[in-house]
Amino acid sequence: MADMTHKFQAPKGTRDFYPAEMAVRRYIESVWREVSINHGFEEIDGPTFEHLELYTRKSGEEIVSQLFSFRRADGDTDYALRPEFTPTLARMYSARAGQLPKPTKWFCIPSFFRAERPQRGRLREFFQWNIDVLGDDSPRADAEVIACVIDVLKRFGLAASNVRVALGSRPVIIGILLAIGVDEQHHSMALELLDRRDRIESNKAERIAKSIGFSFAEFDDYVSTVSSVAFESDARNSPIWRKLQTQMRGALDVNSILLTGWSLLERGLGDWVSLDLSIVRGLAYYTGTVFEVHETTGKERAIAGGGRYDGLVELFGGPSTPAVGVAMGDVVLRLMLEDRGLLPSETEIAQHFGTQPDVFVISANEDTDSHATKLISELRTAGLHVRQSYKSTRNVGKLLGDANKCSARFAVIVGDELQNGNVQLKNLETQDQDTVALNDVAQLVRSAKR
Repeated sequence: MADMTHKFQAPKGTRDFYPAEMAVRRYIESVWREVSINHGFEEIDGPTFEHLELYTRKSGEEIVSQLFSFRRADGDTDYALRPEFTPTLARMYSARAGQLPKPTKWFCIPSFFRAERPQRGRLREFFQWNIDVLGDDSPRADAEVIACVIDVLKRFGLAASNVRVALGSRPVIIGILLAIGVDEQHHSMALELLDRRDRIESNKAERIAKSIGFSFAEFDDYVSTVSSVAFESDARNSPIWRKLQTQMRGALDVNSILLTGWSLLERGLGDWVSLDLSIVRGLAYYTGTVFEVHETTGKERAIAGGGRYDGLVELFGGPSTPAVGVAMGDVVLRLMLEDRGLLPSETEIAQHFGTQPDVFVISANEDTDSHATKLISELRTAGLHVRQSYKSTRNVGKLLGDANKCSARFAVIVGDELQNGNVQLKNLETQDQDTVALNDVAQLVRSAKR
């Protein structure tokens, strides 16, 4: 009996979306979708789970440790719930590479799953917007992806003073590691240290760094020098850049990081962008420019992150394909929008999606119930969004309160006037109320919607 009365809760790190929460989610997704389409991206999606090997092949140890993996009871194949979309995208592109346009521009808004400890800004199930450009190796593609992200931030009401788009570069970091004498066999560990630098104790980080011949201080000095001239118009010809190129054994990816930054400056987005060569990104498949979006107070985790991942498509049997993409999760974004009062009200969201009820029908007495039911059917047949009360009360004032709570535009009160073929039509936005012919209700409401 105790088991039968057990009260179940949603699994830790997941969310229930009641109507109000679902409306906000739909609003966020609608902005992502509309901006993506306006920038020429086409929507795709893939399976919720994939073969485990898809993620273990190249994503890196961090993502592998976060997998929800499983095996069918009657088989020997291992699967995992998707923790990210890039491996699926690479697999999909590989399957039809010869038929796809160059470049291919895709976006998606799937759900993802990560088996990690839930905390502010990070859940075990979340929704994420992804945009990717495949088949274009120019820094212009990197800038195009970042520009789309900035347009999304603008649509949510954010300004350059609220967020920072930080550009980094894997090749530049590798070059710095070479310049300060870190052996290539220790580069992966150094990159992991840099990526986790703010999440582990400084003494522990320094101890690990020392064991691989890596110095945070030397690295920071190089970053400071490179950043000081990065976006100057003649940076590629400056003595500093030439010296660094030599010291880094030619590994400094000058054109990529500079041209991406300059392309964004040309688009009038310079106020949003800065160079930050401490950015590494945790996924092992990144090969070039990387970037992250942070809110300027430093309160939240990264809002978005991405970069260039040339070479990943080949791992899944496809042709050599340059690629760049970015992802933005809904959890941190929503927290930031809520903190800044930038989420629209339920009524505004209903108006945005056209889900605001057109009419709320009220039957004032038992004698008019059947007529009210018939009217509701006729109004819905006319293409109107109609709601009604399921309460037993005949208190018209209380029922009008219900009509206001659901943000209906009009209330139709079916009462004593019905004997003359009339009803009361009340505009709940202006509070004007008139007696109108029953047969005219649909036309009057539809005219008001135009």
